Amino acid sequence: MPDSQLPTRSPWRQFLHNWITRRQQPSLSQTLGHRNIYVLPSKAGCMLGVTLLVLLIASINFQLNLGYALTFLITGSALASVWLGHRNVYGLQLHLGALHPVFQGDRATVPIGIQTAAGQRDRHGLSVALNRSHGKLAWVHTDVTAGQLCTVELGSVPHQRGWHRVPRVVLESRFPLGVFRIWSYWQPEGRVLVYPAPETPAPPIQYGDNEEPATAAPHSSGSTEHDGVRAYQRGDALRSVVWKKTATALATGSGDLVVRNNYSPHTHSVWLDACATRLADPEAQIARLTGWVLLAHAQQWRWGLKLPSGLRIEPATGVQHLHDCLAALAIDGKPSSLHD
Repeated sequence: MPDSQLPTRSPWRQFLHNWITRRQQPSLSQTLGHRNIYVLPSKAGCMLGVTLLVLLIASINFQLNLGYALTFLITGSALASVWLGHRNVYGLQLHLGALHPVFQGDRATVPIGIQTAAGQRDRHGLSVALNRSHGKLAWVHTDVTAGQLCTVELGSVPHQRGWHRVPRVVLESRFPLGVFRIWSYWQPEGRVLVYPAPETPAPPIQYGDNEEPATAAPHSSGSTEHDGVRAYQRGDALRSVVWKKTATALATGSGDLVVRNNYSPHTHSVWLDACATRLADPEAQIARLTGWVLLAHAQQWRWGLKLPSGLRIEPATGVQHLHDCLAALAIDGKPSSLHD
């Protein structure tokens, strides 16, 4: 959704958001106390207040002693629930779990650990959500057993590549009667790396004049060293197919193409170049390069990367090389500021 179409906060909500932002600094953990717990009546509490006011006026008008007793009994119970609800969240400790990279458009998981100090009581009716700048809150409801760590997994779907700051976490409780909303905010000090979404389906990799996918393909696990052939892999040149052995294989019913096994996996390197995408839009180049990187990694090739910004990553292989290339694609051309 374009930013111009995102719903905006009302003025008083924006004022409250700015005020809380100034009061709280990002941190890896937070303990809820008197300075960061807020209390306001819920919608049910407001309706109860109106009902009690009507009941009080009727009791005064008709001099109903039972009406007075009922009004003050319910009012006392509602006020006592504020104290109980405050004790239910006071002293809770929030921790940020490990964050992992995700691809653009996929769900990013934010694990939040909630626990109490040893010897304290159980906590009930807790709701946790990410307070994003737009959209409704996706609440996760849980209870916390005393002395044990409870982990809730919150989710957010980033629509832009690059680094994303973890949204503010809101914890809420309406325990025990639901007439008061007791909540707290926490800004975790963490960020999630969002890889660019690959182009789907990815077109064939475009190579330079001196590059061929066969020169970068590693030995197959099904290769036969004694006769110098191996099973055909996607990307192998047709001139390397051993047609006589292929005909024999087809006659025996295996139906597999075989190619000469005379290519070293690290003799040559393949360069995945942004210029080879033949696209003008930098974001389209990033998406196509991402698809090529995933394809090259799946084929176990040795490849290097040339980004649209001019950055070069030398050829290598392995999972760490894949992460380095995807991370470079994620932040290529992005400003240093983080997304909300």
